[in-house]
Amino acid sequence: MSTRDGDAATDGAVGERVDGAEPADPGVDDEPRPATYRHLVRAVLYREYLVFVRYPANAVGGIVVALFFFGVLFYGGRMVAGRALTDSIEGIVVGYFLWTLSVGAYSSISNDIGSEVQWGTLERHVTSPFGFAPVALAKGAATVVRTFLTSAVVLAVMVVVTGTGLSVDVVTVVAIATLSVVSVLGLGFAAGGVAVLYKRIGNWLNLLQFGFVVLVSAPAFDIPWLAVLPLAHGSGMLQRAMVDGIRLWEFPPADLALLVGVAVGYLALGYVVFRAATNRARRLGVLGDY
Repeated sequence: MSTRDGDAATDGAVGERVDGAEPADPGVDDEPRPATYRHLVRAVLYREYLVFVRYPANAVGGIVVALFFFGVLFYGGRMVAGRALTDSIEGIVVGYFLWTLSVGAYSSISNDIGSEVQWGTLERHVTSPFGFAPVALAKGAATVVRTFLTSAVVLAVMVVVTGTGLSVDVVTVVAIATLSVVSVLGLGFAAGGVAVLYKRIGNWLNLLQFGFVVLVSAPAFDIPWLAVLPLAHGSGMLQRAMVDGIRLWEFPPADLALLVGVAVGYLALGYVVFRAATNRARRLGVLGDY
């Protein structure tokens, strides 16, 4: 082999290595594409799916616990109250269904933020291109979707066990229940912001979950001022929809407007409290402390 042939072979080998390391692909941009909120929502939904399928024992355990407490409420109450409980069992089933949704939505934000503080991963969300609040809201929305699926299973079992004949119009139930739970997301935002600032407040966060029982059972249609509280007005509308068979478009426009206003109002208020608490934590330098 001559020197020229050796140089040509060397150049060819170098050319192969270069081409192999950096393949020319005209269809791929050199600059990375910025992430959008669509990517954020898709990633968060996929994360919830992975957590659900990779830990099936925990997912099934949540359903079993919810059914266990309902069994205690139903069979224990029937032994004590007898016929009085049987006459109001439809309302109890609907109220318990909304309560499971509310607890899932509330804990998804408040407890998850507290866990992020303990794990030391809070700063990653704060320094992300989206900011911590949009990430927390997307995770809360994804958890609501998952909670709807598990609560639907709980509702189906409750209907079979109690033998009640509820009207389940999917559009009406999903719309009213979602708007009712949005106000609880606002409470979860506020509680999560306080958790970032004061760290260990788990007992207070859990105590608020039992307050949802009072809100779900509040007579919003009999006492008008109760309608501005979270869950109260939505619970009354959901009762009328599932027990009396009223469809979404059959409700008065004022009731629908109030439902939307309460949901948006509490979500905005919770967001403001969350931002104020996290900003104060950053000024005090305790954002990542635990």
